[in-house]
Amino acid sequence: MITFTFNGTTLTAPAGQSVAAALISHQERITRYTRHQGSARGLFCGIGVCFDCLVVINGERSQRSCITMVQEGMVIQVQDGS
Repeated sequence: MITFTFNGTTLTAPAGQSVAAALISHQERITRYTRHQGSARGLFCGIGVCFDCLVVINGERSQRSCITMVQEGMVIQVQDGS
């Protein structure tokens, strides 16, 4: 198991799991909010096509959580505004 943080909370996940899968396993469904209406978005397609699951990883915005593997020490945050 590896350890990472999501919005300041320490979570664990098996090595080799996607960020999206790791978040879902902890009942975290919202990964971003839209720019104009602030609508919540999360995992939709699960294969990197739709861009609904974007998150901030280690300070880098617009990372697709469904195709990014979770790594030890990652700092993940909900993306706000795009």
